[in-house]
Amino acid sequence: MANHKSSLKRIRQDKVKAERNHYYAKTMRNAVRKLRAMTNKDEATKLYPAVQKMLDKLAKNHVIHKNKAANIKSSLCAHISQL
Repeated sequence: MANHKSSLKRIRQDKVKAERNHYYAKTMRNAVRKLRAMTNKDEATKLYPAVQKMLDKLAKNHVIHKNKAANIKSSLCAHISQL
C-alpha cells in the first residue's frame, strides 16, 4: 500500500480515469456494433458522422490508439459503401 499522500491521491484519480475510459470505450464499441449491424444505407450514412466523431475524440484523448480509430473508420466506410 502507498504511504505518501500524493500517491494515494494518484491511485484514486487513476481509478476514476480508468472507469471513465472504460465507459467511453464500451460506448464506442456498441456504436460501432450498431452501425455494422445496419442494413439500410441511408440510416448507416446518417449514423456514421457521429461514430466518426466519437472515434476521433477517443483517439485524441488517448483512450484508443489513433491507428485503431483510423482502421475502424476505414472498415465502417467500406461497410457502408457495400450496402
